[in-house]
Formats: sequence, structure tokens, C-alpha cells
Amino acid sequence: MSPTTVSVVIPVRDDATELAVCLALLARQSHPLHEVVVVDNGSSDGSAAVARAAGARVVPESRIGIPHAAATGYDAATGDLIARLDADSRPSPDWVARIVEAMADPATDAVTGPGRFHDLPPVIRQLAGLLYLGSYYALTWLALANIPLWGSSMAVRRSVWSRVSHLVHRDADVHDDMDLAFVLGPRATIRYVRALRVGVSGRSVRGSRQLRRRMDRAFTTLRLNWEVQPPWERWQARITRRL
Repeated sequence: MSPTTVSVVIPVRDDATELAVCLALLARQSHPLHEVVVVDNGSSDGSAAVARAAGARVVPESRIGIPHAAATGYDAATGDLIARLDADSRPSPDWVARIVEAMADPATDAVTGPGRFHDLPPVIRQLAGLLYLGSYYALTWLALANIPLWGSSMAVRRSVWSRVSHLVHRDADVHDDMDLAFVLGPRATIRYVRALRVGVSGRSVRGSRQLRRRMDRAFTTLRLNWEVQPPWERWQARITRRL
């Protein structure tokens, strides 16, 4: 059997400094990478140049927004598994190896993991992780009747992405990771793997404006996907899958 190949997709817009750190950490992975695909989402800084200097394949996406950028990256990826990081993600040296291990079962459609806010004070770091990420996983699980995906540390089988890529909401201001989990549906096998923990910047939880924007995206994601299949139907499908 041929070795499992892994593409890592990183959407970026004007985040060259964080991207450089992320790419340096990917270069130290214990499992060889098939490719790193950096989607340049209209950057005006040196993000694309940083990516090329690190040996990544740069794919331009002029339509601004992570839903467009992430989907374009997944479309361009050629590995058996499509892993996803954000520019500010800080993966451990065995992150890719853990993904391959977690997805060794061909029945597994996607995997995701936790994070820690590496640049927040220790006490706030723990509290933010519990309240923000803990709430995201718990509440979104109830909303979609499956384990949600978190874009800072996740992977999906390329064959699975090919099957559902036309269903994601590329043109809406949604959380692309949550949206993909909704599209995969309650019958998909999504695994939460603690070993996929990555460091991330705490900027996503700083400031009321940032939090309001994230909440607006969450409501949009819920509304669009519940119009397709409301939560009670999702849970019915989830339960009958188990029977």
C-alpha cells in the first residue's frame, strides 16, 4: 500500500510574521509532507513571498474571505488527506504524524483537535481555552449533531472534500470550519483528537468588536445550514445511524 500523503492548507491575508513561524514549524514535522498550500487572500504585505521562500505552493484567491480562501486551498490540494492550519497556528513536530495515525481507519472522514492561546497570560490562557474553545465544541456539537471542526487544527479526507465541496457556503460570511462540519452531516465520522492540540494567537478573543463579528458569523452559519436540515432532523439522523 502506498504511504498516505498529506497536504497542509493555510489561508492567509496580511499575516506574514505569524505565517513564517507556522511554516518553520511545518518544516520540522516528523512525518514528511506532500505539500504546503498557502492561499494568498489578497495580501498587501509579504505573506506570499514568505510562503514561497519556505517552499510552499502559493495559490491566489482574490475573493476576500476565509470561506473562499479555505475552499480554494482544499480544491488545489493533491494529498490523500487535507490538513488545515491558520497562519497563527503553531503545530507540534508530530502534528502531521498524529493526523495520519488518527485517520488510519478509512471510515474516518475528518479529525480536529484543541488549542491553547500561547500569547495570553497563564491564568487567562486557561480560562479563555475553557470558555471559548470549550463552549465552541460543546454548543456546536448540539447544533449540528456531530463533532465540529476547528480550522486552526483539522484535517479531512480529500475524497470526502470532493464529495461535499459544492455544498459549502463560499459566498457567505460564515465560519468555514463549522460550515464544513454541517455539510459533512450528522452521519459523518468526525473524531476529536486531543493529540492535535496546537498553539494559537489570543487575538481572536481580544476585543468586543472581534467577538461580535465571530458571533454574527456563527448565527449566519447556523441559519444557512438549519434551512437545509434543522437540528431535530440532524439528531434523528444521528440517532438512527447508531441503530
